[in-house]
Amino acid sequence: MVTIKPLIVDYGLALLPVLVSSSPIVPRYFHRNLFSRDNMTASTVKTELGQQLSNGSLIFGPDNALCPNATERWNTRITPNARVVVQPAPESDLAPIVKYCNDNSFEFLMKHRGLGTTDSSSTFSGIEIHVEMLTGVTIQPVKKTATLQAGTVIGDVVNKLWDQGIVAATGSAACVGLMGAALRGGHGRYEGLYGLVQDNIVHYNVVLANGTEIGVNGTSHPDLLYALKGAGHNFAIVTSVDKLETVFEALSTFHKSANGTTPASVGVNYGSVGMNMSISTTEAVLAWGFDYAGPAADAEKLLGPFNAIEAFQVGSSEASYPIISGSDNTEWPGAKRAISSVMTLEYNVSTERTLYYLFNKKIAEPYLLTPPPTLTAKKIICLSSSAKFRKGSGPSDAAEAWAEENRRFWNAGQPHRQPQTYINYAQGKDYETLQSIHRYEPWRLDKLRSLKAKYDPLNRFRYFEPIVSGSA
Repeated sequence: MVTIKPLIVDYGLALLPVLVSSSPIVPRYFHRNLFSRDNMTASTVKTELGQQLSNGSLIFGPDNALCPNATERWNTRITPNARVVVQPAPESDLAPIVKYCNDNSFEFLMKHRGLGTTDSSSTFSGIEIHVEMLTGVTIQPVKKTATLQAGTVIGDVVNKLWDQGIVAATGSAACVGLMGAALRGGHGRYEGLYGLVQDNIVHYNVVLANGTEIGVNGTSHPDLLYALKGAGHNFAIVTSVDKLETVFEALSTFHKSANGTTPASVGVNYGSVGMNMSISTTEAVLAWGFDYAGPAADAEKLLGPFNAIEAFQVGSSEASYPIISGSDNTEWPGAKRAISSVMTLEYNVSTERTLYYLFNKKIAEPYLLTPPPTLTAKKIICLSSSAKFRKGSGPSDAAEAWAEENRRFWNAGQPHRQPQTYINYAQGKDYETLQSIHRYEPWRLDKLRSLKAKYDPLNRFRYFEPIVSGSA
């Protein structure tokens, strides 16, 4: 039996082109060239930058066979313009890449799995730094920390740690790049026990926006550590239809059953409203599942109220952590998706019924692909909706409007609470204010912007939910 323990994660990667100085005078290395490099081609970059990089590092353009994989997005509605792609083989190549971009006034964007869904990424045009080859995982001898490079994927990390008898706080989906999730919080199945992924990081090796390499932790640049935990993208490269009310009433009770909160051993529970053609061809089905860290017998006791609800299908199984986290299924196909999300403290049963009726109405409309979209909920924290639309039919506005309509209903169901947005699910829409992402107390954004002025005065990192607009 594998011992489950919290693992302090040390991200050993010179990967996060971050930030710089609090001086009101912009340092020399942040001065932009007074000319525009219109000749940004793979051939030019290879000639000028290639000799500074290690053997194995790659530079290529849109006509290269490697480009589709390097620039692929999970949500193909998001369209950053990668004019040139640079893939560093060792992490030490990241600093010279950033310096080269600065020296030539080229914009740069770090990418791994391409699962970010914010519209602000589509404003990018320049050099993509693709970290796919930086996949090192080094477990320290005492098994208290691990060093993970920028290109590690959650499924690979889970399996490598599991083989050593270790379970750590990671994200939930095996195909997601671990660093991208961690810089913006990082939900996971063990968060009830160990917190978010970001809560388990004790040290970052980063590359500042000027190309300087530093370490960031509780004693070295602690102000930057604060920013990296949740806003890192701004600072770094670094189950039945007719039992709906019963189900949501049981869920609301469940999420307050452990002294007012969710039982810690249930790191994730999730549900969806979607079509199951074996049950009904005209009405959606509500499905719900729970992941319990512990013996099945204990889970059965805890989930007794749900077992008592009559359902079309019921199932349970015991599995090791790599299997339950989906480590053997690491690919999600790219598609255009209209997405919305909210954060709630409780389920409004009337709202959920309204959304269910709306779903049944919308699925009959012609622009949706088969299978139809879903309304999902993870834990009691985030509710989201997602729709895919047909190629060439031009219905994206209608799908976006439906996603936003779901969001309005969810927020209207908690009128006493200001809208909240989990940043990993943010879409870059006007209705998603920075306050909804970083919270409404003025000091929070003031602190982040002060750190931004200190470490990134030219706003080089502005392609994922930027906290300041424009560039110097």
